[in-house]
Amino acid sequence: MEDIDIYRVLSSMHEGVLIADVTGKVRFYNETQARIDDLEPEDVIGKKIIDVYQLNENTSTTMRCLKSGQPIMNETMVYQTKLGKVANIINNVYPLYKSGILIGAINFCKDYQLLEKLIVQDQKLPQKKSGNGARFHFSDIIGSDPDMLNAVRIAMMSSNSPSPIMIYGETGTGKELFAQSIHNHSSRKKKLFIPINCAAIPENLLEGILFGTSKGVFTGAIDKSGLFEQANGGTIFLDELDSMPLMLQTKLLRVVQEKKVRKLGSLKERDLDVKIISSVGRPPVEAIQKGTLRMDLFYRMGVVFIMLPPLRERKDELKELIRCFIAEYNKMLNVQVLNVSKHVFDLFSNYHWPGNVRELKHVIEASMNMVTQDRIIELEHLPPHIFSFVKKDLSQAVEIKKSHSRIQAKAVFSSDLFQSQAENERQIISKALGASGGNAAKAARSLGVSSQSFHYKLKKYRLKREKFLSK
Repeated sequence: MEDIDIYRVLSSMHEGVLIADVTGKVRFYNETQARIDDLEPEDVIGKKIIDVYQLNENTSTTMRCLKSGQPIMNETMVYQTKLGKVANIINNVYPLYKSGILIGAINFCKDYQLLEKLIVQDQKLPQKKSGNGARFHFSDIIGSDPDMLNAVRIAMMSSNSPSPIMIYGETGTGKELFAQSIHNHSSRKKKLFIPINCAAIPENLLEGILFGTSKGVFTGAIDKSGLFEQANGGTIFLDELDSMPLMLQTKLLRVVQEKKVRKLGSLKERDLDVKIISSVGRPPVEAIQKGTLRMDLFYRMGVVFIMLPPLRERKDELKELIRCFIAEYNKMLNVQVLNVSKHVFDLFSNYHWPGNVRELKHVIEASMNMVTQDRIIELEHLPPHIFSFVKKDLSQAVEIKKSHSRIQAKAVFSSDLFQSQAENERQIISKALGASGGNAAKAARSLGVSSQSFHYKLKKYRLKREKFLSK
């Protein structure tokens, strides 16, 4: 195997890269960094950092890294070269060691303005001529589960209300599908739907992207509107709200309460008419206890609260979901798959589905790519990862045997395990009813499930709440 030319890799990176030796002298300087600084590499290599930039040993991140021997992560800084070019960057600096001895540091940096532009483009903001940015409607939601139908009912009823909506559901349960459907069901449907993933954007960029910036707020800043202003008259969807920094949550709370937004560096406020939908992937109480979600923001953002049930609680809908996804991918892949085999359906029925409906859809797509002349999805067509997860969930779940050149698979499930799980669930529900004195609503809240789901469990296990009524 040939040695990798590391310098060729660094030279081709879209990030600026600068390597300095232990004295602070530049030993490597790629073309991207040269464009950021508006300098020629030959004018930089061999010179000390403090001779190239208007920085000193305390203000240069590279020099600070060399001094401490510790990495510096995601630091935003504005600097000026000796020739007067001003740059606004986000950089990461790592110390370089050889045989335990510090020999230099490597600095990776991104141009702030360019990075912000790319992030906003990545949000795929629609133009007015090309649609509103929301393609899903409530008719796209599959299933007849009582909890899901209740979630749809609440979403429809609140779609035209100015009150904020918070959606709680595990990954893959369809939070953005609901958010888009709410927008398209509302009187705002002719305006923009703008989604933003709060966990996917660096903290030091998120505030400017949401609220906008004024020219001069920092060196190189331009006057531009944020996503709240762009969504004026429409809907903004704040996905993974509990990933937003707490300091920014405080500012968001004010925007929600006052219905006004102010750009960074500006004293002028602008009135807002925006429907705000947010989502969290964990129970809000848990997020509040862990300090990732402000309690006052939850009360304000969760005026209307929608819970989406995970797939493991919607097993009765598996056949319907499988049928719909097979029909969808038959058209897309130009195949004619009819169904899944009994072994596959048994596996699906006993699988935990950590990725929920999204995972089921991806598993169906992957399997249909493996089907050749057969028209039934067999165990051998499933992606390998599902078997390891099933084994983890059920201890002994799938036994795969090879016969001739064809893999044959047989699912072996332990009925004792499921009976044990059912008995444990029955006992938990009984204890909750006992603690609540037979109050089903209170017992459901203590377990963190909806009333509809709780009453379904009572019926399933033939439990009579009257037996638990306080005397």
